Amino acid sequence: MTKPVVSVVKSDGAYKSLKEALELCGGLEGFNKKDKILIKPNLVGYDFDYPLPFGMITTSAVISALVRILAEEGFSNLTIGEAPLMFPKTVGRQMYRTLGYERLKERYGVELVDFNEEKFIPVNFGHFELELAQRVLEADKIINVPVLKTHNQCKISLGIKNLKGCLNRKSKQFCHGKEMEFDLDRTFNNIIDKLPVALTIIDGVFVLPRGPAANGYAYRKNLIIASRDTYACDLVGSEIMDYKIEDVPHLRHYAERHGRSKNLADVEVRGESVEKHRKYVEYDFEWLPDDSGPKGFAKRGISGLMVHKWDSSLCTGCSILYNPMLVTLMAAFTGRPFPGIEVITGKRMQASPGFETTVLFGRCPTESNKDNPHIKRAVKIKGCPPDLNELSTAMAGIGVNIDLNQVDSFKKYMYNKTVAQEGFDMGLYEIN
Repeated sequence: MTKPVVSVVKSDGAYKSLKEALELCGGLEGFNKKDKILIKPNLVGYDFDYPLPFGMITTSAVISALVRILAEEGFSNLTIGEAPLMFPKTVGRQMYRTLGYERLKERYGVELVDFNEEKFIPVNFGHFELELAQRVLEADKIINVPVLKTHNQCKISLGIKNLKGCLNRKSKQFCHGKEMEFDLDRTFNNIIDKLPVALTIIDGVFVLPRGPAANGYAYRKNLIIASRDTYACDLVGSEIMDYKIEDVPHLRHYAERHGRSKNLADVEVRGESVEKHRKYVEYDFEWLPDDSGPKGFAKRGISGLMVHKWDSSLCTGCSILYNPMLVTLMAAFTGRPFPGIEVITGKRMQASPGFETTVLFGRCPTESNKDNPHIKRAVKIKGCPPDLNELSTAMAGIGVNIDLNQVDSFKKYMYNKTVAQEGFDMGLYEIN
């Protein structure tokens, strides 16, 4: 049996390196000049006040190089599409302007699409249904351009994971199921089965530990990984971050469903060797053994507060607010124990006995704990996603003063720390 081919190229300028990567893996073989080509970057979201795109979203340099190469090869029916997070409304158009994508529209006639503004089509996956952007279903070829990064719920986020961005908000939430049958790792890996993904390019200019959101830990990796086989591309990307397929549930489930090998030896790697670039990349923050909070709680001597670690049922909207919640709670610690507070998140967590107050952070834990007999006093933050201003007001009612300015201070600190690092060039996220 012919092995799938994956190219690994040391990045030395996006255009030159991407062109080499595509030549090595035959990336454009099978493409027709009349094809409707949809390019799917990873543009999950953006902080316009303190931008930290490094390792979180696809570099504009790689997207610009890809469009230029396609145009030079005679492909003219090009669309870039994404469904970024809603905060509370979609920011796709603003991201395209900020990242310079409108210049691609001017130069090459590329259409820029925010899936959130368009139609989604219900697609049956056997035992569940998801709504996919009509644009991706109508494309002749999809070029998938994820980032080389980890993910604190599913360990790594590469080509197969990037396609979750083709779903509408409701379907994304469904993928964070309460029941294990509809767990994150068992749902989104099915999306690729319904899409004409013809080429996957992993943007490894940066690599992001403890992703998927920007957190200041990204560093330069300077790699481009490409293949016409998305799973093989993900396998190589996983190995470069020192993860075996057996240890990445969504890729393991995909491999077993399709009878694919989990062994790197069954992939033909061209260009740079995997071993040369293999380095373990952490996917998670260290939590205290009693599940009372992150390791930072113990360093600060925090007691009387239990914030259980998130699980995969925590939707992305809530997860984006999880770290700000932790920052404000840690900043609220005065040296005296908190008054017996437990924080519940996601769809699966249930309140425990022995706490004076239970904070239900979001609509899902509020609904799933409405009849929980262990709750003495509930602080219900019912939003979807929850509102930090509402949290601040509610916590003040139980004697805990939360200063939301601490979130801004933390962002500013992380921004200054990150951009000071060598190689962290914002020009990589601009198109001139």
